[in-house]
Amino acid sequence: MADANEANEGVRRRDFIHVAALSTAGVGAAASALPLVTQMAPSADVLAESTTDVDVSAIEAGQSIKTIFRKQPLFVKRLTPEEIAEANEVDVADLRDQESLTDRLGEGNEDILVTMGVCTHLGCVPLGAAEGENKGEYGGYFCPCHGSHYDSAGRIRKGPAPTNLVVPDFAFTSESVIRVG
Repeated sequence: MADANEANEGVRRRDFIHVAALSTAGVGAAASALPLVTQMAPSADVLAESTTDVDVSAIEAGQSIKTIFRKQPLFVKRLTPEEIAEANEVDVADLRDQESLTDRLGEGNEDILVTMGVCTHLGCVPLGAAEGENKGEYGGYFCPCHGSHYDSAGRIRKGPAPTNLVVPDFAFTSESVIRVG
């Protein structure tokens, strides 16, 4: 009978040692994995560039501004009523990348066009956002590298570019400020 009690007691001690060893190993693994996981988080400078606020209150009809978003040029343009009418008259079926002006402006936006200032052909910066620059045959943007012509809505109309200028995610945070990103 004494041997049976000693055997049960030995199993209990052994179980405790296994549980304690596995718990210690688990805590050690978690403690060593935590720095590995946290170092993969974006740094403060990357988080700071993840969004850009642009004040559009000073942009007059027909005027464009250039700014930077994620280290790339960003064009913000207030379309004139004539540009809006002209862009809406274009048959979307005739376009290489079929998007209407409404698709590009987004809901709740009537006249502010936000596009990345990077040609979709080989990544050059198109002209047309600054005063006096060549706006191309369609009155929008012209890429001098290989001759892509975009209309006032940033849609590709002529040249080697395969798609329209990219419209990044943006939303109005107030009546005069948009947040891109």
